[in-house]
Amino acid sequence: MSGKTTQLARLVIAAPQGRSGKTTVSLGLCAALHGRGLTVQPFKKGPDYIDPSWLGAAAGRPCRSLEPYFYPTSSGLLSAFIHGSTRADLSLIEGNHGLFDSSLAADGQEDGQGSTAAVARILGAPILLVVNTTRMSRSAAAMVAGYQHFEPDTPLAGVILNHVAQSRHEEKLRTAIEGYTGLPVVGAIPRQAALQIPDRHLGLVPHGEDPDLHPAIQACRLAVERYLDLDAILALAHRASPLPAPDESPEPTRLETQVRIGVVRDQAFTFYYSENLEALQEAGAELVEIDALKDPGLPPIDALIIGGGFPEIFLDQLEGNRSFRQDVRQAIERGLPVYAECGGLMYLSQAIVWGERRAEMVGVLPYEIEMDSRPQGHGYAEAEVIATNPFFPVGSRLRGHEFHHSRIHQLSDQDRSKAYPAYRLLRGAGLNGRRSNGERQGEDGLVIHNLLASYLHLHAGGSPDWAPGLVRQAQAFARTREAA
Repeated sequence: MSGKTTQLARLVIAAPQGRSGKTTVSLGLCAALHGRGLTVQPFKKGPDYIDPSWLGAAAGRPCRSLEPYFYPTSSGLLSAFIHGSTRADLSLIEGNHGLFDSSLAADGQEDGQGSTAAVARILGAPILLVVNTTRMSRSAAAMVAGYQHFEPDTPLAGVILNHVAQSRHEEKLRTAIEGYTGLPVVGAIPRQAALQIPDRHLGLVPHGEDPDLHPAIQACRLAVERYLDLDAILALAHRASPLPAPDESPEPTRLETQVRIGVVRDQAFTFYYSENLEALQEAGAELVEIDALKDPGLPPIDALIIGGGFPEIFLDQLEGNRSFRQDVRQAIERGLPVYAECGGLMYLSQAIVWGERRAEMVGVLPYEIEMDSRPQGHGYAEAEVIATNPFFPVGSRLRGHEFHHSRIHQLSDQDRSKAYPAYRLLRGAGLNGRRSNGERQGEDGLVIHNLLASYLHLHAGGSPDWAPGLVRQAQAFARTREAA
C-alpha cells in the first residue's frame, strides 16, 4: 500500500443468525442502488458461489469473495477488497451466519477470527444489522444492545427490521431499539411471501441456472425501495473512514502468443470465483466460454477448466450431448491440460448414479459417482500436494472449501494405478466422502494424463500458484500442438 488514502463508501449487511433476511436485503439494495445509476460492487463474506451469483445479477457486476480463510493475512483481505472496490460508487458486503459466528478456530477454540464482525473491523465498514422480529418487540432492543457491545470496535451503524407484523409492532421496535442503543432504524420490512428465494440442498438455486428466477430479485428491490430509507443507508456508507490507497499495479505480463483456456460455464457448471478468472487473464490467458449442454465439441483451446455446479440436475442433457463428451475425453487422452473441481470431477467420471437413474458421463476417470441425501463434504479444506501433478509443485499447501452430496462409488487399487490422488488432506473429506480425522486421512486431487480433478474448490487468494501453473501448462501444450 502507498502512503495515500482513498475514500470508499461501503456497508456490511449482517444478522444475529442465519435466515434473518440479510440476503433479501442485500439483493434488494444492490438492485435498488444499481437502478439509481450507482455502480455497486457486491462482495460475499464466505466461500460459497450461490449467493454471489444472485448478488452479481442484482448489481449488474460480478460479485467477489471476502473469505478470511483464503487470505493468509488481514492485509491481504483488505488489499483484495480495495482492489475489487475501485471504480465503484459503493461496495456492499453480505455477511454469512450470525454476526460473530465463525468456523475458524485457534488452538481448538472458537474465537470469531473469521466472523463477519471481524471482516467488518478489518475493512472499517459500517454494519447494518438485519433483525428477524418475529414474535418479539422490546426484547429486540436487548438483542441489538448485546450485539453492539459484545466485541469492542465492531462498527454497528444501524438496524433493519424484518418480518414486522404491523405498524404498531414496528413503532414498538423502533422506539425500543433507538432509545436503548442510539442506533438508527433505517427500515422495516413486513412479512411477504414474494420475497422467498428458491433453494435446494446446497442453499439457493444458482441464479445462472434459470433466468426465470429474475422476478425474485425484482421483488427484493421493490421491498427495499418501499420500506428502507435509501438516503440514510447511503449516508452511513459514506461515513466509512478512509482506507489505504492501493499501489499502482504494473501492467500484467503478456505472452507473445496468448493461450486460450476454455471455461465450461453453463447451467450445469456455474461455480467460478471471479477472482480466479481474473488471475488467469492476468497470467496471460484468453478465456473462452463453453457450454457442455449444447456445444457439439470443444473449440480450439490450450487448456480447459470445468468448475463446480449441479450436474446431477442436468443428467439428461449432459448424457445426451454425446459428441461433446467424446471430444472432451479424446482431448484429455491427447494431453490437453484440464483442471476440474467438484461438479467437473463428477462430469469426468464413468457415470453419475442418483437413485434409480444412472447417466453416462465423459468416462475418463475410473469410477462412478453416487449421489447421497446427506453432505459428504462440507466446510473449509486444506491440502498438501504429495504427488506429481500438472499444476502444483509437490509440497504446496492449498486452501479452499468443499460442499458436495456426492462421493466416489469405488476407487480400487487397480483404479489408483490409472488415476492417483495428488493431495493429502489436512482438513476436509475429499474423495473419501467423509471428513478426515485422527483415524483416517483424507485424500483428493486425482491425476490422469494432464488432468487434475478434485472436490476441493480453490481460491486464487489462498492458492496464488494455481493460475500461473495452469497457464504454463497451456503454453506447453500449445507448443507441442504447433510442433505437430
